[in-house]
Amino acid sequence: MWSESLSRRGFIAGAAGATSVIALGATSTESAAASIYGGYTAKVAKEIAIQLVSTAENSTKSWAWSYDYIEDIGDGRGYTAGIVGWCSGTGDMLVLVRYYALTSPGNVLQRYLPALQRIMAAPYSSRPRLSHVLLGPAFTRAWASAAKTAQFRHAQRIERDRAYWNPALALAKADGLSPLGLYIYYDISVNHGPGSDRESFGGIVAGVKARGTRSPARAGNQITYLTSVVAARNAVLRGWGDYQANGRSSIVLKLLREKNLNLRTPLYWSFYGDSFSMTRPPVV
Repeated sequence: MWSESLSRRGFIAGAAGATSVIALGATSTESAAASIYGGYTAKVAKEIAIQLVSTAENSTKSWAWSYDYIEDIGDGRGYTAGIVGWCSGTGDMLVLVRYYALTSPGNVLQRYLPALQRIMAAPYSSRPRLSHVLLGPAFTRAWASAAKTAQFRHAQRIERDRAYWNPALALAKADGLSPLGLYIYYDISVNHGPGSDRESFGGIVAGVKARGTRSPARAGNQITYLTSVVAARNAVLRGWGDYQANGRSSIVLKLLREKNLNLRTPLYWSFYGDSFSMTRPPVV
């Protein structure tokens, strides 16, 4: 999908298509694929991971409440919006709005495509300011209006799965991971974006393997492997100045200490001072 291999901090949108991140080394086996859901159905395992990531992205397990969410959170990525936090300054928002225009021509967001393109053509540091200058309150109102439609909600789900969930799932299967590993991969995919540079999802995972830590599919210990992935991811967050001790990795480290690889409920966690729980598997 992406014309350049850059992290979510600065990736540039290209033509729609499959990402290359799903082919990063490990060969899938039947046993690896069977372990990915840990006894849950595929839908339940996915819903658990999505709810966990939603608490980090939108401070709620109820991710379906977040279709209309949009604000500048001051992270240097312009406007952040929707169910996975598409950003005007990183390119994934542009791709989503393009897809929405293709599937629902004449929608209220389509007129902003030229502005989103201009933002992405500018240097990374200029994009937050340009997001306000070229988009502004009219765009945020249009986003909220579009989010009331079934078509835009559907577009968000399709783009979430294509750009973030499907690559994370494919690589987690290939690496022989558990539901916890799948959640970790998906969270990194959403937060860091697709790609093969060292700050993106693909680059972080590839770097861990290149340093000699084996995935379960390569007869490695899963807790050791996932701990190394989390450490590599945290190193990137520290480099960005985004790492927080009570942030995205805190629940992961807790679950690794507990050896809860299958994400068995009840689960209790907190992000950025907000507490959450999942007392039983979600019904989907």
